[in-house]
Amino acid sequence: MLDMQKRLSNSFFAITALPSTAMGFALCIQISALSWLLSTKYKLEIHEIGIVWAAGPLAGILGQMIIGLISDKTWLWGGRRRPFILVGGVLAALMVFLLPRIDVVADVLGIGNLLVVAVIVALTLDLSINIGFNPTRSLIADVTPDGEARTRGFTWMQTISGFWGVMAYLIGAFIDNYALISIGVVIVFAFSVVPMFFVEEPRVLAAPAQTAAATGTEWGQLWRIYFAHGFSWIGVQAMFVYIIAFIQQHIVPAGLPAADASAQSGHVIAISFAVMNVVGFMLPALVLAPLASRIGRVRTQALCIGLMAAGYFGIALAARTPATLYVLMAVVGIGWAAVVSLPFAIMSEKVDKSRMGFFMGLFNLSVVIPQLMSTGIGFALNRAVDKSVLFMICGACLAVSGMLWMLVSEKQQAAAATQPALAATH
Repeated sequence: MLDMQKRLSNSFFAITALPSTAMGFALCIQISALSWLLSTKYKLEIHEIGIVWAAGPLAGILGQMIIGLISDKTWLWGGRRRPFILVGGVLAALMVFLLPRIDVVADVLGIGNLLVVAVIVALTLDLSINIGFNPTRSLIADVTPDGEARTRGFTWMQTISGFWGVMAYLIGAFIDNYALISIGVVIVFAFSVVPMFFVEEPRVLAAPAQTAAATGTEWGQLWRIYFAHGFSWIGVQAMFVYIIAFIQQHIVPAGLPAADASAQSGHVIAISFAVMNVVGFMLPALVLAPLASRIGRVRTQALCIGLMAAGYFGIALAARTPATLYVLMAVVGIGWAAVVSLPFAIMSEKVDKSRMGFFMGLFNLSVVIPQLMSTGIGFALNRAVDKSVLFMICGACLAVSGMLWMLVSEKQQAAAATQPALAATH
């Protein structure tokens, strides 16, 4: 074991954060570039793009749950998390490399239908991310003791991952998505593989506490959380996938040459997501945690989701210039900050702590199943004359989510644990 791991130095925490950052960076590339590439380079229709995106959630339905459970009982190549991080990272880097080369892959495989190859590449990319994500988070818990050190570990993960996520969108915006993909291949590969040579995993994990094993599960509350979170993700995923159609119709000036229109749409998407993620990266620790300690996590979640719905409605009705879109995406980012942080903290107090891996995987279903459901919005959008209907639908989903969150009960002691749980969520 290296000295920095024995001392739990900041350098060690930074290194343990890199594998999660790699998976997050690959996901940012997928969000920023996939729809843009499929629309501008491969000329797929908007509903076909939805079919490609549906491949990812299909992988996620079983991926994170199964991998999380298996990695708890695996020991290979000197670790229980290491093999999944290495395989997931290498595969993710390869699939990112292939994103702008789908046509080349189709030629090599002799497949004439680009849609089929795009689905294969997208499915493999998302499966790779799912293989790696749960083990990267579990690794931090495995190598840090309970208490302040564990909180520091997850805080470093959130900080570094959030920073590089924003950098991904800025690279796409101010250089281009092809540069983002090229840089991303290196980052995803290096951040997945290199840290594994500097972190020693414990051969035996501490047994769960007796009190944890006896803790019950509040299934009624969990179902409310799953449905509330699910409606949030229908609105979030639909926006990720189909915002390109809104931007092409309402933001990019008509009459531009095809190449210029393509470049501008990619630029606007990248800046929009960068703005949203800057807000989402900064708010959990600086604003949401203190607010949750005063009014409770559930009310904070409902409030943020309501603001996100308002941002969506504002985009549908008023965003007709890039500047207006960016301002309203900052409002959307308030809800995004809550979506990626508070729900896990709320969920974790309702379950048997000795089965947290299982419930983490189960909770992931409230993300991936709604992602699949959002595919239907693509078919509706394809028939709509005005693509701003996308944000009306998304806003309605977030409004329903906000109301459902108000049906979830809040435990009085939850506020004190908010900060560690926020830090532990990607």
